Amino acid sequence: MTSGKGAPIALHLFLVWAMTAAVVPALGFAVVLSAWGGGNGAAVPVVLVGVPLSVFLLATVGISARSVVPLCGSLPQRLGWAVLVFVLGTLGVVAGLAAYDGGVDLGSASARFALTGVPYAVAAAFFVPSRWVRLGAVAVLAAGVAYGGFVGPGQAQQHRNEAEVARYREHPELLYMGAAPPGMQLARAEVGPAYFSVVYGPVQPDRTAYADLILRPPITPALRCPEVLLKGETCTVDAHGEMRLARDLPGQHTVTLTRRRRNVEIEVSSWTLDESGLRHLLNTLHPLSDAELEKMMREKTINYTF
Repeated sequence: MTSGKGAPIALHLFLVWAMTAAVVPALGFAVVLSAWGGGNGAAVPVVLVGVPLSVFLLATVGISARSVVPLCGSLPQRLGWAVLVFVLGTLGVVAGLAAYDGGVDLGSASARFALTGVPYAVAAAFFVPSRWVRLGAVAVLAAGVAYGGFVGPGQAQQHRNEAEVARYREHPELLYMGAAPPGMQLARAEVGPAYFSVVYGPVQPDRTAYADLILRPPITPALRCPEVLLKGETCTVDAHGEMRLARDLPGQHTVTLTRRRRNVEIEVSSWTLDESGLRHLLNTLHPLSDAELEKMMREKTINYTF
């Protein structure tokens, strides 16, 4: 940096940052409010007035750099410089808005206001005839691209995943899985406000296999058979409190086993799996692990319903 010009350059870049950090958000709010109140047509006059005014204010700020920025030596040059800085800086602001809309954390509201002026100050720094100032601008630009394009989105995705996991684990006492019966695999799972259900389907698409597991809070103090059974239904409750409900329909025999575990009611049913297979499913119940939940989320075999 040329000796004795460090202070004027620093002041110049500070003034560019301060002016744009104050004016550009105000212009953006004015455009949004006018469009919200009167449609896109109402925003056009605001843009037609606000953009030239912003460029004029930038050209005024450029007076502070007449001795350090060649393009700011005369009024026509300053206007050209202001247009370039405004266009380049606005592109940076648009990129920042896109990153923010994608979930990238840009700090508090006051921090975001302050960041608005940074792209304009970086753009102005490229017109300063100093290698160190331009290298600094390149470093800031590279840091912004790295954070907005890579680091920030990665953090945003991690936060979304953590929020999704927290939502799924709102009722951990219900999140239990059983070992998939032979020839079957997890087909889908669903987490509701007060239940967790898992459906097992065939490994081979051309095979017929089905089993359903559902966990929910107890509905009655103790398991008991329905007072009224439909035609073809039989129901028993054994000495351990486990309920067996069988339903015989033409060409289909469905068995449903229900048992209690602490404060959770567990029900398994199938019309392709025999009773021993259903009991094996009940006996292999285990808490849904983080790895299992992560795999289900990644494969999109689990969803949340309200």
